[in-house]
Amino acid sequence: MTATSWIGHSRRRIEGSEKVRGRTRFVGDMRLPGMLYARPLLSPYAHARIERIDAAAAKRLPGVVAVFTDEELGVRRLLAHGEANYVGEPVALVVAGDEATCHDAAELVEIAYRELPAVIDPLAALAAGAPVVGDPTLHQSDDAGAHGAAAGPADDDEPRPANMPQRMRFRRGDVASAWNAADAVVSGDFSIARVHQGYLEPQGCIAEPGDDGSVTIYASTQGQFFLRAETAKTLGIAESSVRVVPMPVGGGFGGKIFLLEPLAAQASRILGRPVRLCLDRSHDFLFSQPAPAARIAITLGATRNGTLVGLDADILFDGGAATGSPVGIGAILLGSTYRTPHLRIVAAEVLTHKTPNSAYRAPGAPQAYFALESAMDMLARKLELDPLEFRLRNAAVAGDERADGRRWQRLGLVETLERARTCELWRDRAGTRRRDEGYGLAVGGWPGGIEPAAAGCRIDGDGTLTIHVGSVDLTGTNTSFAAIAAETFGIDPAKIRIVTGDTDHAPYSGMTGGSKITYTVGRAVSEAAADARSQLLALASDRLEANVEDLVIEDGRVFVRGNPASGAAIGELAQMAMAFGSPHPPLHGHARIANPESSPGFAVHVARIHVDRATGAVRPLDYLAVQDVGKAINPAEVEAQIHGGLTQGLGRALNEELIHDERGQLHGGSFMGYAIPRSDDLPHLHVALVEVPSTYGPYGAKGVGEPPAIPGAAAFANAVEDATGVRIMEVPLTAPRVLAALRQR
Repeated sequence: MTATSWIGHSRRRIEGSEKVRGRTRFVGDMRLPGMLYARPLLSPYAHARIERIDAAAAKRLPGVVAVFTDEELGVRRLLAHGEANYVGEPVALVVAGDEATCHDAAELVEIAYRELPAVIDPLAALAAGAPVVGDPTLHQSDDAGAHGAAAGPADDDEPRPANMPQRMRFRRGDVASAWNAADAVVSGDFSIARVHQGYLEPQGCIAEPGDDGSVTIYASTQGQFFLRAETAKTLGIAESSVRVVPMPVGGGFGGKIFLLEPLAAQASRILGRPVRLCLDRSHDFLFSQPAPAARIAITLGATRNGTLVGLDADILFDGGAATGSPVGIGAILLGSTYRTPHLRIVAAEVLTHKTPNSAYRAPGAPQAYFALESAMDMLARKLELDPLEFRLRNAAVAGDERADGRRWQRLGLVETLERARTCELWRDRAGTRRRDEGYGLAVGGWPGGIEPAAAGCRIDGDGTLTIHVGSVDLTGTNTSFAAIAAETFGIDPAKIRIVTGDTDHAPYSGMTGGSKITYTVGRAVSEAAADARSQLLALASDRLEANVEDLVIEDGRVFVRGNPASGAAIGELAQMAMAFGSPHPPLHGHARIANPESSPGFAVHVARIHVDRATGAVRPLDYLAVQDVGKAINPAEVEAQIHGGLTQGLGRALNEELIHDERGQLHGGSFMGYAIPRSDDLPHLHVALVEVPSTYGPYGAKGVGEPPAIPGAAAFANAVEDATGVRIMEVPLTAPRVLAALRQR
């Protein structure tokens, strides 16, 4: 075999055939003996006192097993207690023997509320005398941190408003002096909407109790070990008493980490029977936790030759009814993408009476880059500079200081910009432009997540390898693991089986999110395969009476270099290590790793659009994504990830928005009213891969899932200005919003 025989070549996903044939079993398809069905009753008010819960009529309905309130569950804050803090907060839980009875019983539960003043707008929430937002139930803990999102230094120099749980400040140089050195300064107040992750499979889980107070949870989750730890902490039991079995995930994008599971687990422990808690679509929109809205005021200044001299920004993330938004990583990326000698960034989170937020693909980054990349385009236009060349002049490189004082590791921002410069869509735009068409360019970056991981590699008696991992495969990572193990060991990927165990049996892995699974677990897989290979060669050396250095693994056999006939089959050697009375230990490689540094990934996107001046409709025509991927283990899957990410960015830019009225009621809480992009909404997609190898990733690979979801909003807003001369600072760029801006020009 030659070097990189399997790395860098496209392969079909291991589980693809099962999925396209409809044979994959999701948690909603499971049925356990004696299983009960649960349905939460959700608050219809954004803020209300719970005066009374009368479940007598519901309990009399045949087939109803229980109606739980917070007090009856015995664990506080699984359901609202005394006060509801957002529309959709669970107040009671009905459990019955079948789903229809469960729905009927929920209609019979009478809950008396006294509506209280609510604060929906984040700026109003900061005003003196604003209603204070309390701590709600079942909000996700540090899922943004598990994605690799970071926090900044807390700013406690002055008192914070009651609804501002966190504020941080980043400083470098003297921003006030920067404006004196600048030949051009631009400012803007940018807003980006709250959005749903848009997964197809609603949230769901099944909890099955053990006789000893333990519980097994079958969950649609991105991180089984994280879910185990959070569930145990919530219920006040040992982690070893919680077993999580990860089920196939029908779309997650950061939104399926930890939500329903403690509620279902506690109900099952009390009732002594399995409890299924799967949301329908309307409940999912109300109860599940979306990506936060943000408002960012930014000022940028540069000299006449295009050198940035100052950046000033105030960032406000709307956290909904619980703290934990990724405002810190947004602030760091805002102040770290370009070299800026003087900067001041104040980033804060504000609480409102809306559903708490959660992670969504690159949490915090789309918000930050919408403001930053819009302002960069405005400044380039004011200086009459090419927007790509302006970015290239200021792009961060390895060793540059970030806003948080750390230094960038090796990154490919410059290389992606240089590659975009040569791509036809950008290069030839002047000659192909038509009336009312515009081109917009934007950058997006992600620092990359890091988390310890372990893996195992067993050589079986039939000559195959079994790779044991604990990560959840959302995006074809198991297929990449097979290629990585094959490359390291020297065997065809078809001879490799990837097994994802549950929390009782799998080696530890971090949550699938933050573009880190290939980077972390992939490296562990490679080292485990290398360990197994070393064990095999040592055994073969003894059997063949040859030096290890002289042995070759090829075509399923181990033999002395230059003499294939002298060798033995891999399976034959493995059987020797598993035979009765064998003096040889089993061939089982192990690895555990902790990458010391993250590996940042950057993307440059170019959008070509047409604006209908009569209606304001923005129609995407072509879209280019240039991305540094380190090393594309499976290029087809990498491109598919980029297609998916840029599609989500398009949705965020043009259509998607969770709208709450002044009383906190959600409008359009279904896919009938929430406009995710359809396949016929997409433009012609073009992808160019740049490979700037990572120092620590397997074969130079780095995570690729976050960057393609980031630049879309700014790329489209920049294209709209290019087409119309109108700068719009709020997304989505809906037709009414664009038309209003055109009329105000």
